[in-house]
Amino acid sequence: MKLTLTDNRLLKDSITVISDLVTEGQFKITKKGMELVAMDPANVAMVIFKLHASAFSELDLDEPTTIAINIGNLKQVLRRVKPEDSITLELVDDRLKVELRSKTKREYKLPLIEMEEREQRIPDLDFPVIIRTQASVLNDAVEDVEIIAESVAFWADSKSFEVRARSDLSTANVTIDKDAETEIINESKGEVLAKYSIEYLKRMIAGSKISSQVTIQFNNDYPLKLEYSTPEKVDISFILAPRVEND
Repeated sequence: MKLTLTDNRLLKDSITVISDLVTEGQFKITKKGMELVAMDPANVAMVIFKLHASAFSELDLDEPTTIAINIGNLKQVLRRVKPEDSITLELVDDRLKVELRSKTKREYKLPLIEMEEREQRIPDLDFPVIIRTQASVLNDAVEDVEIIAESVAFWADSKSFEVRARSDLSTANVTIDKDAETEIINESKGEVLAKYSIEYLKRMIAGSKISSQVTIQFNNDYPLKLEYSTPEKVDISFILAPRVEND
């Protein structure tokens, strides 16, 4: 197995985002690219990552391969990547060799780890609400309301999407109207509301490193799905369990 990327941001930024949720990961590598499906340690959030074959300048693979590594360790190596570096991943002596090459060549070898063979299944979810907007709009909204509470409510009808927070004494509300930059599809024909952890949301909206656009999907008291994509290069999605409370 030997994989080379000339656009190092595709891997570096993805691993940086993933590492905030997942400590260990099992990457599946095929002729179609590199994939990861993993849960966070608390089983509250799932990350779904795919680096497409077209993102690689070299993809030399005899057969599908699965490697399990400590994502934190990989993140530390990728922090040493310079803008002009290419990244090559190779299996050598049961370790993952990461080579960074530009004016110099730097090599790191990371141990593979043992993980359960059980494959993570992506849940089959039905979302009546789909919102497509600028990633910066969602980022700002979450940051605007996080000063009020530890959870955030997503609300939508057919014309608007709102991000709300409430504490014992204070409230915050950000309204994002349907316009040329924001598409709102609501097949429920009514209002939809669900509450989520701001702590997890803040980690997920870092997906804006991957794409300037975000797709938001949710339902009443139902998991949230956020999707970021650079077409034909990299896709990263997050699924977050709802926070159900007796208010």
